[in-house]
Amino acid sequence: MAAPNGFHVRRVYDQASPDDGVRVLVDRLWPRGLAKDRAAVDEWAKEVTPSDELRRFLHKDASRYEEFAARYREELAAPAAEEAAAHLREEARDHTVTLLTAVKNPDTSHVPVLLEHLQTP
Repeated sequence: MAAPNGFHVRRVYDQASPDDGVRVLVDRLWPRGLAKDRAAVDEWAKEVTPSDELRRFLHKDASRYEEFAARYREELAAPAAEEAAAHLREEARDHTVTLLTAVKNPDTSHVPVLLEHLQTP
């Protein structure tokens, strides 16, 4: 998944590429079965990931995506999340930032909501 403003999205299980720039894991949990050295993660931005409660909410019933997205936007407005998002925006001004996730389908996960948030100054 390509995204504007210097951000790209890839699955963390994909092989790292020199074009990835700064590789940032944006999942709350470390990906199963993946050794940290193989992941080639430069940063782990837990502060911008959905809370465990919210993550479970979506996992239980994917049809509640719109409610999930609204609640996730509220979490992203918290000071710690906004500080981490500001850091990622700053990184993207100077480098490509590849957001890494373990989810099978990033298009129907928290990632589009996060990208929307990162594109809003």
